[in-house]
Amino acid sequence: MLRRTALATVSLLAAGLLALTACSSGGGGATPTPVGGEPDPDASVAIRLVLEPGNLDIRETAGSALDQILVDNIYQGLVARTPEQDIVPALASDWTVSPDGLTYTFALREGVTFHDGQPLTPQDVVWSLTTRRDTPEWRDSARLANVTSITADGQDITLTLSEPDSSLLWNLTGRAGIVLKEGDTVDYQTEANGTGPFVLSDWRQGDSITFTRNDAYWGERAGVGEVVFDYIPDNQAALNAALAGEVDVLTGFDANLKDQVEANGDFALVLGKSTDKGTLAFNQTSGPLADKRVRQAIRQAIDHDAIIEALGSGQTQYGPIPELDPGYEDLSDVAPYDPEAAKKLLEEAGVEDLELTLTIPNFYSTTIPQILVSDLDEVGITLEVDSVDFTTWLTDVYTNKDYDLSFVLHTEARDFENWANPDYYFTYDNPEVQSLYAQSLAATDEAEAADLLKQAARIVSEDAAADWLYNGASVIAVGTNITGMPSINVNERLNLAEIAKSNG
Repeated sequence: MLRRTALATVSLLAAGLLALTACSSGGGGATPTPVGGEPDPDASVAIRLVLEPGNLDIRETAGSALDQILVDNIYQGLVARTPEQDIVPALASDWTVSPDGLTYTFALREGVTFHDGQPLTPQDVVWSLTTRRDTPEWRDSARLANVTSITADGQDITLTLSEPDSSLLWNLTGRAGIVLKEGDTVDYQTEANGTGPFVLSDWRQGDSITFTRNDAYWGERAGVGEVVFDYIPDNQAALNAALAGEVDVLTGFDANLKDQVEANGDFALVLGKSTDKGTLAFNQTSGPLADKRVRQAIRQAIDHDAIIEALGSGQTQYGPIPELDPGYEDLSDVAPYDPEAAKKLLEEAGVEDLELTLTIPNFYSTTIPQILVSDLDEVGITLEVDSVDFTTWLTDVYTNKDYDLSFVLHTEARDFENWANPDYYFTYDNPEVQSLYAQSLAATDEAEAADLLKQAARIVSEDAAADWLYNGASVIAVGTNITGMPSINVNERLNLAEIAKSNG
């Protein structure tokens, strides 16, 4: 949505900006041991999701809710990513990169067809990537800006770059790399025509989206005949649906409801890692928050362990890069919980009786605001909570940067670029960080690129550019007759090629 970042907000709303990887090779994470016999290859699996997309146009419409269900299952690119964030083959069976990092050559698979029966051709790939690069209205168009030419020679697709870009392969696993049929007349708002293991068969707006197995799929056939995504925003309603046997899997679930969902033995709660980042943004353009000491005081006033305990899942995070992403480092030493140190910092900054407003989308629970209000009150900061609809948040916070503090769950993997973008709503502007990020992109060695990100991330944290309240877990409740359900990063991507269900 808002650039590369998929705020969990949109993912939760229009499609899921943030709340919300996978590949043709499958799931990621453990799911319960199946009971009840052999898997039924024609079974229907019902999966609870939180908020549905406003439309299905993967080209232009923002929001992680689209990526979550459409990428991997319906649409594919030359390469894909596993839930563990590894890059693997998809429509390309293999690829090579020149030593100077300027030429990428992909071997396109033969015998692949789109859902409407048309063959996938090398020209489709060239057209798709070229159009993406040259059409600013298409999401992630700028991610191919360094690609100067895209050509085909037989089944070989070659991308030539103007300068090295260590993020290119990763970008090709997302929207920037999606391959569409040239000249397709499909109505992308309500329909889809991809190459993936499932076919879009029905969308009952306001209720559900149904995929059926693509029996002409080029790879291994999906393990079930049908997947139904039921959109149930409320956790209690989702729990009731599960206990009534109406859904088989609950995603976006509340870990505190573990005992209730597991009570009859039909479900098991599964916690997986994610790149979800509960981010408390500081508007640093003017006023008290322009003073690093005030921002640092806020960080050290917040009891991050108490947040994890209240959520019942996840782990602490004190910097902009989560554990699953390159460049991660434990930065807990930068802002340890210390209310007394926070008070001293506020005193040094000459700040007394500080009053701030927290702007937060209204689909989040009151847990985080309540903790923040209490913790900040302990150090003499009065926090007013302004819970707004997401459209208002987008206008006021994201676009106009009219806020003091804001909370949103950013779910997108490898989105450090936002800290190197002074125009992003974070309002953070550090030339050294921007230089390190640019050097990371230009690196041709993965370890070097990750180390440069690590250096930049520490600076961002030491600058108190924001506070990262927690690294969320992927919380799902899985029926004990279900196998192959991904459990890592499911708010971002949900590859269901290996899911299976036993009806016995």
